[in-house]
Amino acid sequence: MKKYRLSVGLDVDDILYDCNAYALTKLNEKYNYDPPLTAYDIKAWGQNGSPVDERLAYFTDPAFVAEQPLLPGAAEFVRELSRQADVFFVTAVPPACMSARALRLTADFPYVPEDHILIGAHKDLVELDMLLDDGAHNIEHTPATYPVLFRKPWNTHLSGVLSVNSYDDFLHLVKMVRHAFVAEKPDLRDGGALCLVGPTGSRKNEIARQLAGKEGFVKPATATTRPRRADEKKGDYRFLTERQFIKEAEAGAFLETTVYGGYHYGTAAADLDEIINGQKAVAVIPIDICGALSLKNRYRKRALLVFLHREKAAVVYDIVSRDMPPEEKTGRILSLAAEYRNEELCDLTVEADDENAAARIAAACGK
Repeated sequence: MKKYRLSVGLDVDDILYDCNAYALTKLNEKYNYDPPLTAYDIKAWGQNGSPVDERLAYFTDPAFVAEQPLLPGAAEFVRELSRQADVFFVTAVPPACMSARALRLTADFPYVPEDHILIGAHKDLVELDMLLDDGAHNIEHTPATYPVLFRKPWNTHLSGVLSVNSYDDFLHLVKMVRHAFVAEKPDLRDGGALCLVGPTGSRKNEIARQLAGKEGFVKPATATTRPRRADEKKGDYRFLTERQFIKEAEAGAFLETTVYGGYHYGTAAADLDEIINGQKAVAVIPIDICGALSLKNRYRKRALLVFLHREKAAVVYDIVSRDMPPEEKTGRILSLAAEYRNEELCDLTVEADDENAAARIAAACGK
């Protein structure tokens, strides 16, 4: 992409304004739920067949739209993004709420032109370079060149897409897409984060184990809520219940969290900092592009993103051969196109079936 200024679309609800959590706060006050409803009770967009469904009534109320709290850091985020790109607000509200939405946006973000406020239900008609949205259905159907999912509890079923966890991660991604990220090449000679990116079946874990057997490389135990597989060794992962994972995440234990195949994954800040800054070693992390970008944003030139490429037929065969529910296999196969495109955002591509793949990656780390 050669443009100096990209066109970037921002969804509004739960990207800039508190929507779902604010509506649940109102429900908790109204009914005094014990325990109180939280965003983690919203398992998917729309009807959930639970008490959280009543929150949807607020979304058609102009008074609710007019009073939604601005999320922390949203104003600073949009101001900084406006310096780098042409920002458009792409938002869907009922006709009765359109005036309230437009008035809030013009008041809170006066530096974004009024004609950049696009209100309508058909986001699939808006062509942009990038779109940041928390709605899985919008990400799946947008014509945007780079659709980016803002991770929330209700979109955990969507795997393999480009996604971020924070405003800072998205700003970093915009810089990468503009080819304006750090000019220096990654340098992991004194320790760093080696992120192995690729679709399911690209041998990430196998190559990570090979690298971890080399001097100067350490594989931290990623936390996950998925079940242990038969071929996994003790220490490959730290297995948690969803409740345990959420508790640690809310306490700030993880540098990055992501969701794949409906399961949560997280990299502990303390573990990585000890390996990278304490031991001066390379932390080898099989990870999705969302987590990799978070680590790149933190460690900058001390992070190397390696895309493990493998022929699609071999990847599909690996997926269908795995012991996992049919719906999870289907989801992973359907996400392959997006997974392969993540190669564009990595520093280096290595053929996963090359018998010297681990050695090539080690050499790229200066080891």
